[in-house]
Amino acid sequence: MIKKENKNLARKQRAKRQSDIIGTSTCPRLCVYRSLLHTYAQLVDDAKGNTIIAMNTNMPAIKVLIKGKSKREAANIVGEELAKAALAKKIKTVVFDRNGYVYTGRVAEVAEGARKGGLKF
Repeated sequence: MIKKENKNLARKQRAKRQSDIIGTSTCPRLCVYRSLLHTYAQLVDDAKGNTIIAMNTNMPAIKVLIKGKSKREAANIVGEELAKAALAKKIKTVVFDRNGYVYTGRVAEVAEGARKGGLKF
């Protein structure tokens, strides 16, 4: 019988190898997660253990902006809106955590949108 590779398990193992990425209150961790339908991004302060800002394509304010756009374009908008909210809280630099995902597609678009919005990493 042919065994199918569990891609999510492989992603979680890659994410474990990246576990040395740590965010602080001055330089939080920009963590990206993607499901089949939505893209999620959040700024996390690992020292305190809380989320500073979170954005996703399922939020009503973002849904208005992404109507009629592709998933990649929507991910870019999520990154831009996250950057705007971060700059409003005087956060300018972040550490990017791709969470085990390959740096292409929606993950790269979130990063590009965040850079375009003014975050540095």
